[in-house]
Amino acid sequence: MVVLPVSAERAEAFELFGMTFFEPDGAQSDPVPDPLAYEATLSSITGSGELEDELRSSSVLISKEDQSPSGQAGLISRGLTDLDRLVARLYANGYYGGTVSISLNGRDLQSTLETGVIPGPRPVQVAIAVTPGPLFTFGEVDIDFGGQAENLMSDDPDFWGLISGETAGSGKILDAEGRIVRFMRARGYPKAEIAQRDIIADHATKRLDVRIVAQTGSQARFGGVGVSGTEVTDPDFVSRQAMIPTGDIYSPEELEEARKRLNDLGIFSSVRLIEGEISPVDGQMPITIEVTERKRHVIGAGASWSSTEGFGLEAYWRRRNLFGRGELLSVEGSVGRLGNAELKDMEYSTRIAFEKPGVFGPLTKFTTSLAAKQEVPDAYKSRTLTLDAFLSHEYSDQITARAGAEVFYANEEDAFGSGDYLLVGLPADLTYDSRDDSLNPSKGIHASAMIEPAYDTINSTGLFFMKGTASTYLALDDAKRFILAGKVTAGSIIAPSVDDVPASRRFIAGGGGSIRGYAYRNVGPRKNGEIVGGRSLVELSGEVRVKATDTVGFVGFVDAGNAYDGSVPDFSDPFKIGVGAGVRYFTPIGPLRVDAAIPLDAGKDDPDFALYVGLSQAF
Repeated sequence: MVVLPVSAERAEAFELFGMTFFEPDGAQSDPVPDPLAYEATLSSITGSGELEDELRSSSVLISKEDQSPSGQAGLISRGLTDLDRLVARLYANGYYGGTVSISLNGRDLQSTLETGVIPGPRPVQVAIAVTPGPLFTFGEVDIDFGGQAENLMSDDPDFWGLISGETAGSGKILDAEGRIVRFMRARGYPKAEIAQRDIIADHATKRLDVRIVAQTGSQARFGGVGVSGTEVTDPDFVSRQAMIPTGDIYSPEELEEARKRLNDLGIFSSVRLIEGEISPVDGQMPITIEVTERKRHVIGAGASWSSTEGFGLEAYWRRRNLFGRGELLSVEGSVGRLGNAELKDMEYSTRIAFEKPGVFGPLTKFTTSLAAKQEVPDAYKSRTLTLDAFLSHEYSDQITARAGAEVFYANEEDAFGSGDYLLVGLPADLTYDSRDDSLNPSKGIHASAMIEPAYDTINSTGLFFMKGTASTYLALDDAKRFILAGKVTAGSIIAPSVDDVPASRRFIAGGGGSIRGYAYRNVGPRKNGEIVGGRSLVELSGEVRVKATDTVGFVGFVDAGNAYDGSVPDFSDPFKIGVGAGVRYFTPIGPLRVDAAIPLDAGKDDPDFALYVGLSQAF
């Protein structure tokens, strides 16, 4: 589904197919006063095409040649910037004896800087000459903790990636220093720092000697937690949700977890955790949580389309932070099958939902909703009303469980006739999610399992619903341009017979999110040629995802599956298989997806092919 939010909040501009959306007024650059055109060339004796490419990409004079600077002072300023950037690039690659010279119309940059005047023709001819000199390697490397981190940190330079005899890139030194500080902070020293760095380049031996002196500072424990920046939100609620363990040894991981928990509330546009000074008396360090609240009212709209299901529209209104403790009130509505059905046979839904975080502890959330829906696939017509309430608990960053109660009423018409159902159930589910990106994953696992014992009070029938799905992802290269993705879904309903189960709750495969290429909910057991659905389901999907450029990707996929009459699949009917390909356009809010699929064993009411448009990967 493509969702385009509309709200009073500031929207970030992004480009899609060459057009810019949500760009604020005045975003276009103002004309440069007194523009001075120039032509730049870079010559170097590097012996390495890769180094020359890096030098070109580092040069502002080269990369911004088509953007004229403001006057002679602007061009001279670019030249001075390039001197620093190009020398830094040489150091990063281990060249400490190189030279960089820049001339403007044949006059060297330093002389031009003294007069401030660039004589000669226009456009100005800018010549950049780089001589890297000899390649340096690490010589003697010394890591000194001053005895402060004894038995906590390794002073072996090899451990920190500074290996004698290897290329002495300056980036390796900076990386090592960063790792040293992070290691010390992770061991409870928040004020750790690099106190001294001595670097000696011996041009005779072409070796670089390095001495790094690190200081841990005092070990700290978490002290009191303060909150600033709140307007509506209860500060005590913020500190409680952060769950910073006062009295425990300082840990940057604990602070990152606290920041994530507060961001996940959805009521703050920014969260900063400010570390105070360490008390010399008890070693405690206070933490101040500085927040900026988001606007409380949000309205949004969205659209979806497929060639088999037609257009769908949806809209919502949300009120964040309803009572100042993270509550969320949502009112949602949608209409589907636009263009594919008459008015009375279109699909409608409306829902009001309430969510309250931090009940029975910071990691437990209460949700409740009331929803009404009309669903009209080819197999049946269903009008339902659902009231539910859940408690969900976050056991870790990856594991969440939910349990609650549900009342479900349905009035339905299908091949078995018409009937009413009133189910009272106790649904529960468990979710595991280790994906690196929920909209465009390249690794990890996403799995969920659901069970619900229920009782139909109208027909005096006991039912038991079960369903599980799992997907996983594997990147075939370090750049994550080639990714294999797979998904499996299975479900079972324990009931006396299929017609004891509401049609909208039976297993019927087909359509987007199931077996692409087939009509929506049109794969499964039939009666008199009409789909009625089954009590068990198996679905499999596999994709090969290729990112051709930073913005465009391609996907090939195969979907397969079927539904069966019994509570356990007997595979009496072979899998229905759909194959297809798609295009992905990667935007800042996720990949825009366009898929085309063909059913290999099309049945009644199935199309020759189907198109799907949505936001994010298919799974």
